[in-house]
Amino acid sequence: MKYTQLGRTGLKVSRLVLGTMNFGPQTNESDSHALMDAALDAGVNFFDTANVYGWGENKGRTEEILGTWFAQGGDRRDKVVLATKVYGNMGADGEAWPNHDKLSALNIRRAVDASLKRLQTDHIDLYQFHHVDRSTPIEEIWQAIDVLIQQGKILYAGSSNFSGYKIAQANERARQRGSYGLVSEQCIYNLMQRDAEMEVIPAAQEYGLGVIPWSPLHGGLLGGAIRKEREGGGARSTSGRSGDALADPKLRARIQAYEDLLEKHGLEPGEAGLAWLLTRPGITGPISGPRTREQLDSALRAVELELSDEVLAGLDEIFPGPGPSPENFAW
Repeated sequence: MKYTQLGRTGLKVSRLVLGTMNFGPQTNESDSHALMDAALDAGVNFFDTANVYGWGENKGRTEEILGTWFAQGGDRRDKVVLATKVYGNMGADGEAWPNHDKLSALNIRRAVDASLKRLQTDHIDLYQFHHVDRSTPIEEIWQAIDVLIQQGKILYAGSSNFSGYKIAQANERARQRGSYGLVSEQCIYNLMQRDAEMEVIPAAQEYGLGVIPWSPLHGGLLGGAIRKEREGGGARSTSGRSGDALADPKLRARIQAYEDLLEKHGLEPGEAGLAWLLTRPGITGPISGPRTREQLDSALRAVELELSDEVLAGLDEIFPGPGPSPENFAW
């Protein structure tokens, strides 16, 4: 396994992040434990979850599964850099009774204590804001975070789904307070969706945040979707974003060109899609959320994969980035 430092911190993390969103809803507890054991044995030390994972009536279930795994001992907790998130509504009657979501000081305090209990641990290494909260002053958020750091309940704070402007704003306000600020940003980033290259990644680099891409294979579309369709599998749709993608002739043609390029060079699409992210500036490591040991092994191989200049150029041609604007209008 390869390791890197998380942004400007001294914390060393694996270049593959184990995503746990499927633990509970799609992968039972026993199989989830086996996947975590296999990932840890392979050197993956960066695990990502969120308080809302499990979804619906089972919100919090994913954290509970991690907690029962930690409770098995064997230095599991000591070896893992544990990241979770706060923002989503955790109250059964949240719509009728407020303060069970977002980033108020009250909810942050309540959410941390609840996550610690489910995770069966005394601290969270990276506590991430799952979404921008436009209703809570950033000063209030930092005040709550600083208290939690002083109490030893969390070590670092990170963001998720923030714009470049919000990253800058959050860290400038932190600087004014003498706080450490955000150390990571978790954003959607993959060959098919490269918008983050315009503002988010440059802002993260400027402020010393490690970038952690989620949906690295764009809901399975970059994982050999057309080939799997022919074989009777098909792409896994994680949202409406990818549901009808293969029915779009232009998009289908690009995905086919992607698969043809990689086949020509003897590469597996899913592994190449992850490996491409590891060549990009500012990237800590992509989140891979395996449901099977086969998927985990594929992601592990991607970390060791070196893409040639020819392959990288071909990928850029098929899926070009967002381009130089607005810089090309400046002189």
